Amino acid sequence: MKMIKNIHIISLCYSLCVFSSTFVAVAAQNNNPVNVGVGVVLDSSSGFGKMGLSCINMSLKDFYASHPNYTTRLLLHQKNSSPADVVLTAAAALDLINNDQVHAIIGPESSMQAIFLISLGEKAHVPIISFSTATNPSLTSIRSPYFIRAAQNDSSQVKALSALIKAFGWRQVVPIYADNEFGEGVIPYLSDALQQVDVRIPYRTVLPSKASDEHIEAELLKLVAMQTRVFIVHMLPELGSRVFEKAKKLGMMEEGYVWIMTDGMSNLFSYISSASMMENMQGVLGVKIYVPRTNELEGFRVRWKRKFQGDNPGVDVDLGMFGFWAYDAATALATAVEEVVRSSNGNLGFQKSNYSDSSNDLERIGVSIIGSLLVEALSRTNFRGLSGRFSLQNGQLQSSTFQIVNVFGSGEKVIGYWTPENGLVRSLNSKITMNSSYSTSNTSLGSIIWPGDSISAPKGWQIPTSGKKLKILVPVSGFKEFVNVTFNPNTHTSNVMGGYCIEVFKAVKEALPYDIEYDLVAYVIPNGSMIGNYNDLANEVYLGNYDAAVGDITIRENSGCFFIFIGFVVWVFEHRINDDFRGPPPHQIGTSLWFSFSTMVFAHRERVVSNLARFVVIIWCFVVLILTQSYTASLTSLLTFQQLQPTVTDVNWLLKNRENVGYQSGSFVFGILKQLGFQDKNLRTFDTAEQLNELFRNGTANNGIAAAFDEIPYMKLFLATYCSKYTMVEPTFKADGFAFIFPKDSPLARDVSRAILNVNEGGEMQKIEDRWFKKKECQDTTNNVSSNSLSLESFWGLFLIAGVASSLALIIFFAMFLYEHRHIRLDSEFSFWRKVLVMLRIFDKKDLSSHTFKKSGMEFHPNYPSSPSSFSNHIEAHNVFADQQTIPPSPEHGDLSPTNGQSTREIELAIEHPN
Repeated sequence: MKMIKNIHIISLCYSLCVFSSTFVAVAAQNNNPVNVGVGVVLDSSSGFGKMGLSCINMSLKDFYASHPNYTTRLLLHQKNSSPADVVLTAAAALDLINNDQVHAIIGPESSMQAIFLISLGEKAHVPIISFSTATNPSLTSIRSPYFIRAAQNDSSQVKALSALIKAFGWRQVVPIYADNEFGEGVIPYLSDALQQVDVRIPYRTVLPSKASDEHIEAELLKLVAMQTRVFIVHMLPELGSRVFEKAKKLGMMEEGYVWIMTDGMSNLFSYISSASMMENMQGVLGVKIYVPRTNELEGFRVRWKRKFQGDNPGVDVDLGMFGFWAYDAATALATAVEEVVRSSNGNLGFQKSNYSDSSNDLERIGVSIIGSLLVEALSRTNFRGLSGRFSLQNGQLQSSTFQIVNVFGSGEKVIGYWTPENGLVRSLNSKITMNSSYSTSNTSLGSIIWPGDSISAPKGWQIPTSGKKLKILVPVSGFKEFVNVTFNPNTHTSNVMGGYCIEVFKAVKEALPYDIEYDLVAYVIPNGSMIGNYNDLANEVYLGNYDAAVGDITIRENSGCFFIFIGFVVWVFEHRINDDFRGPPPHQIGTSLWFSFSTMVFAHRERVVSNLARFVVIIWCFVVLILTQSYTASLTSLLTFQQLQPTVTDVNWLLKNRENVGYQSGSFVFGILKQLGFQDKNLRTFDTAEQLNELFRNGTANNGIAAAFDEIPYMKLFLATYCSKYTMVEPTFKADGFAFIFPKDSPLARDVSRAILNVNEGGEMQKIEDRWFKKKECQDTTNNVSSNSLSLESFWGLFLIAGVASSLALIIFFAMFLYEHRHIRLDSEFSFWRKVLVMLRIFDKKDLSSHTFKKSGMEFHPNYPSSPSSFSNHIEAHNVFADQQTIPPSPEHGDLSPTNGQSTREIELAIEHPN
């Protein structure tokens, strides 16, 4: 009997399902509107939820008023939720799917809610349509086709933010964001965008969404103690308004600070626009999505405000971007439902899953019959909505134009726009904007009122005012004139007393447009000796243990060879028209190098027939003549005064005789000596000029040295003291002089560089140098040998002239070559790379049209074109193309048309000369 009852129940359920399906089909056939259930999951107690639901209802009313003949109507089933309670939201969505059998759900409000609802939508084939702050880019990575974001991804704004930061030259930025799905999702994309414009993130401030006032203040105080003054705030208004309130209290809304809001706050600006909040946010910048002003939009604002105030008396909420998206999302869903129901002949319903009496709600969830069709229809939706063009790609709205706003007075003012095509622009739809390239210039923006009512753009950083001073590392130098560090044996402390480098730093500090406080810290161990070498000192700054390093610190660079360049230039001009420069590739390279270097003694025998090559060679021979004559005169002078020659003049002699050599402790010179081949046992160190003199006096035999290697400033100082005993000889290893060390991307570095230029140009640098070194000039010149000698650097002007002339000749040659073979570039039948291959092969072949080959006696058929250049060039081009495919000669290009029956290929092969 129990079995029979169960059978009757199942039969009854089946009959009801059949009746329901039949009713839907008949209703559609009789043109009666079909109600399609749609769930709405919003927080009905909040102003945001009320605004969203109001816009959805008005959208459907307007839509069906405009389409009275449509056979479907969306029937809304609302469930309450809370952005902070994801369990309640998931339960509401599950109830809508199981009990109300909705075919789509509009909501949720947050990214965390969306994660749960996406899983339910995937299982039930029910599209989840979000128009609100579920904008976390990571939701896209879930890759569910049933998640439709009728809003813009948070990552769409990072290019606008990076362009704004680059426009003002800020090099460091600190993001302040909420510790939740909304806050964390955009940070990886923001980091990448900032890195592309060479902006660094030195620190991140992460705040819980329910952070206490004490917690917020503690985190902001950490930022006050740092140098960076540019902050990007990415959070919702509830937390963001409290952050700005505390920042105002701590003096962080004064001049010198930069605050930028992401669209998470800017798009909801109307919800925080109280008088007190406006006072806390004066000077803040923000990016927000741009919505074109249309008559339809303005009319809707008026209608919505009237209806909302009537339905929700006492609730003060303004219409914003999310309201426009809610309106457009409902319109898109209604359009898609109508399309799907028409195409499916009204076949609606859910396919029930197999479950037992003990199954839970998740196991009993059904599958929407039209769910997949509805997703496809939504992806095809394209119309002009309140928010602008509504078109979904990959399940979400695409990036659009952003406004750049400035909080001022009782509201915000637009100072510019950002578009993906043009970057920062002052206004839209102008001729200048339409024709301009991508801009990241602050001149493209309007006037800005910065925090503290300042009209000058902040530099983006400043030395903290909390009493922290810059820690500047100073090396220990044996030459006290450069850096003077003294050691007190009683207190075991070292003090920086002065020196040329220290005085230069102080002059630079005075030239800065602002004041900095600093402490000079000697890089020493307790006994007063230097801890390591100069590389170790630089590494301390790199690791962040010190803010900078000042002293006799040297930078180095490398140089190249000019002769090879001249040989290459001559080969380019000659190899197509001169047999002397042809042959196998190794032979051509050897000939080019031989020609270039043989000009030093004017022994080159190769003919030069190109006018451009002759022009280059004439200038080069002039340079070589001056070089040889100058060095001859220098050598004669050295031989004339041979009694003044030093005992050691050659590094190879030192290596061959295993002589000892000296270098200053900690100097980079040690690496050069090792590269030259000196052994450790032959190396001696010195710290002072007196120690160096003692090493020279002892000589190699007595554990001294035969020569010393050091930088020219030190050697000049040493020679000024012992001018009658020693001299400097070649070779000279080029370096770039002394420098200060700052960490990479240090905000101080650029300002210090400018200050150094100002000190140098103003003459202060020369005065400092005179104070420290002019008194050291050698007075005894009777036996003094000048250490000045000729080097390649002495003739940089001649090399510059030769280089410019050669480069100009190359440009003229390639321009003529490309113009002569323009028919190949303009041929649309071949790909770009095929054309490049043809041009390279022509460049490698002989130019048979050159006058240098006319004496070979080649005769052309009288029916051929009269232009030898056209003849040879077209034959070469078609030789290359003929290897790949058979193409008849083109008369419009002047190709050959043989009349003796001989094939074009045979003629091409017959006239080709060997290379």
